[in-house]
Amino acid sequence: VQLQASGGGLVQAGGSLRLSCAASGRTFSTYGMGWFRQAPGKEREFVAFISATGGTTHHVDSVKGRFTISRNNAQNTVYLQMNSLKPEDTATYFCAQGRRVGIIVTTQDYDYWGQGTLVTVSS
Repeated sequence: VQLQASGGGLVQAGGSLRLSCAASGRTFSTYGMGWFRQAPGKEREFVAFISATGGTTHHVDSVKGRFTISRNNAQNTVYLQMNSLKPEDTATYFCAQGRRVGIIVTTQDYDYWGQGTLVTVSS
């Protein structure tokens, strides 16, 4: 399985970015997908989850109302639309593919990871 994340960059506070993660290697529509982020010196933290069909999503409280996870199973891609960005959103963002059913928010429940894409939000 390969996950290729893209779309990061430098943006001013209040701006928007859309991250993409293209997957290959196993049936994409069978697995839940997640986005995590890791700021320098901090642990990797959960950001958002979407179920295999896209019918269920879950976002961490700190991004609710600003970030939206979505997926296109025909294109084997998961997205993270990020609006109203804040400096505290600065981190490397990782996409990951889940290993079990249900809403999953811990790193241990994901078995494949993308390489990460850096998001920097300036104040």
